[in-house]
Amino acid sequence: MPSSQPIVLVCDDEKNIRRSLEMVLAGEGIRVLQAESAEDMLGTLEHADVDVVVLDVKLPGMSGVEALARIRKDAELADLPVLMLSGHATVQDAVDAVRLGATDFFEKPIDRERVLIAVKNALAHGRIARELRHLRAEVASRYEMIGDSPAAKRIYREIEKVAPTKGRVLITGESGTGKELVARAIHRLSPRATGPFIKVNCAAIPAELIESELFGYERGAFTGASGRKKGQFELADDGTIFLDEIGDMSASAQAKVLRALQSGEISRVGSESVVSVDVRVLAATNKDLAEEVKAGRFREDLYFRLNVVPIHVPALRDRRDDIPLLFEAFVREYCRENGISAKPVRRGVVARLTAYAWPGNVRELRNLVERLLILSGAEITEDDLPEDLVAPGEAPAALPPGERMTLRAYKESMERAYILEVLRENEWNVSRAAIVLGIERTNLHKKMKGYGIQRES
Repeated sequence: MPSSQPIVLVCDDEKNIRRSLEMVLAGEGIRVLQAESAEDMLGTLEHADVDVVVLDVKLPGMSGVEALARIRKDAELADLPVLMLSGHATVQDAVDAVRLGATDFFEKPIDRERVLIAVKNALAHGRIARELRHLRAEVASRYEMIGDSPAAKRIYREIEKVAPTKGRVLITGESGTGKELVARAIHRLSPRATGPFIKVNCAAIPAELIESELFGYERGAFTGASGRKKGQFELADDGTIFLDEIGDMSASAQAKVLRALQSGEISRVGSESVVSVDVRVLAATNKDLAEEVKAGRFREDLYFRLNVVPIHVPALRDRRDDIPLLFEAFVREYCRENGISAKPVRRGVVARLTAYAWPGNVRELRNLVERLLILSGAEITEDDLPEDLVAPGEAPAALPPGERMTLRAYKESMERAYILEVLRENEWNVSRAAIVLGIERTNLHKKMKGYGIQRES
């Protein structure tokens, strides 16, 4: 974390310049570190938390411009503000410094006000860069894909293959499975990662507005169009547009999207001119588009344009090994966002979560985690779970061929179900149930507590 007192590292081979800058900056409450060579400066940056560097262009040994290039190649220092200083600067020196990412450039002799303005602007620039980096890290963590199951690993491999290419991707899967996460991962790993990522929920936009939303409109194109507006395709220029739930798009909008894919050009509503756009299109749907084509509700030519690389995101019930990982990740995420401590979780809770069919998929699990953390007590127990999550004593739902839950989750789920069955058969007499189960009475009590089993009324 940066120090509460700003730190500026001054690198100049002239001692008087270093002292003058220290006097100017110290009067403003800024701590100054000194280095007389580029090599010394780079060494200081390895162990000191510096907010701004003031770097002379002409230095003995490595030049200031060479040192700046090294700073910019270091991932941890890439955003560090660097002010270049020179008494014999040439136009080429200034051009090279700016090209390498110098924050500012000024000449000797030092002007106090000029230095203070430059340093204060650089400190503000650095603070904004740190905040932006932190925000990006938070956003990236929220959209991070989680899973270690064979199904999840298959998706990772497909993303890694398709992301660096220009290929269009059609992402399919039930609602709530995480299709948007796949789209964001493709964008993040693509050459367009620094460009915009624009998401359009085609199902949430009325049919009469979808065209103006996607392609924009000119003033007077319709009632209420008081000015020109860019559409989502223009906003996504040099980046990626994600057309979510594209199966719900109107026929007229489908025709315009097809034209955009074919020609790389769009027309705003109310305009006869065309606008060129360079956009990668990713689409997603929870419908069977092949069946929609057969039924005449989706254009066959658009379907084939979009379905260059298909990626299917399996339902959560088909990747049960990932449920404990997802549950833990959502608990950490919610606790971090709300500034609360994580609660201990009874092991029986995870067993029941793993056995549940999850018709709402990952979205349903995320919502349940938030509910549990809000409504539970000091720890999360089975009593905190909704009654319809898994019927008491119900065995795990049958898995599709080739899919398996972890051995531990299966054993715990089946053990809990069998203990419940024996207790009911013996009218909740723990001693008799323990004899039937072949374990000590005290051991049965421990298992009942661990699984959150309580006598039914």
